[in-house]
Amino acid sequence: MLKPVKEQHYIASADTTATETALVDSAKAAKPKVLTPKEVLSWLPYDATPEQQDSAIQAHFKPGPINWSERPDTLHLPGHAVGKDVRIVDLPLYYRESFFSKSHFYHPELPAGRPGVAGDPVPYTIASDNLLTSLLLACFMLGCVAFAQSRDFIFRQVKHFFRVRNEGTSEIAETTGEIRFQMFLAVQTSLLYAILFFLYLRHQRIETFIAEQFVVIGILAALVAGYFLLKTFAHWFVGWVFFGKRKNTQWLKSYLFLVSSQGVLLLPLVMLQAYFELSMQSSIIYVASVLGASKLLSFYKTYLIFFRKKGPFLQIFLYFCALEIVPLFALWGVLTIASNYLKINF
Repeated sequence: MLKPVKEQHYIASADTTATETALVDSAKAAKPKVLTPKEVLSWLPYDATPEQQDSAIQAHFKPGPINWSERPDTLHLPGHAVGKDVRIVDLPLYYRESFFSKSHFYHPELPAGRPGVAGDPVPYTIASDNLLTSLLLACFMLGCVAFAQSRDFIFRQVKHFFRVRNEGTSEIAETTGEIRFQMFLAVQTSLLYAILFFLYLRHQRIETFIAEQFVVIGILAALVAGYFLLKTFAHWFVGWVFFGKRKNTQWLKSYLFLVSSQGVLLLPLVMLQAYFELSMQSSIIYVASVLGASKLLSFYKTYLIFFRKKGPFLQIFLYFCALEIVPLFALWGVLTIASNYLKINF
């Protein structure tokens, strides 16, 4: 009794499978086959050029019309109104601008940055600074012109510098041009000392400042010029208190001559240091020699003018240390403090 039932169920299952297969085949036959770019490229020979491949793709695939969505933008915060379109003319500015309005990621038409890897910047040098180069050339040219016109004055100053004058000896008054020449050399001395100190800072690996390099050199030059002015005032005040007007004037003229002579002697050193990379050790020795010679000559001239006829010899050492040595160390301390304020500390 059970055997016929099993055979009938088996026949029904076979008929159902055949019907489903026929339906799938008819659906495949009715659905058109979608052509793919891979299949189109497979029709070409293996050595087809990119131009031939592009022509084949364009022949079988045509761009269709783009139908933009007309639905409203629903990407807004829940509980807030729908955002306004930025294309509205009378829309307020705070609707148009956002945090990313000026970002290059928000505006692909703007350049995002330089291509490649940024290299190391070229280090600053005096030779590459047009302003300082022009100043040094101007100092050299004006110094040559002034020396040619004031040559007799310079030889007369050197001749009378080591001469012991009597009390009744008359002095040759200096002209206005000669005084201007010495003042120009004194300003040049301040500038050259500032450049040498700046080069010393560069040698100490101090290369970043809060301002431009020529501004830093200008500040240092102003400090050196202030040092010479304060020192001149101190000499004048001490000479006015303890010595006569005649000796005080004679000393101030000699002091101005010493300061201007330093500007003449330091100019070749700055040229060699800036344009020919003279070693810092040689530069320090040269500057020390110029300062040492200037202090020795100042000591000698102080003795001839003020203390040659004085009894106590110890006063000259007090005078020299108070007005020559102490201000020099004070200038070094002021320049060091100023450089610490001007440099950038990382």
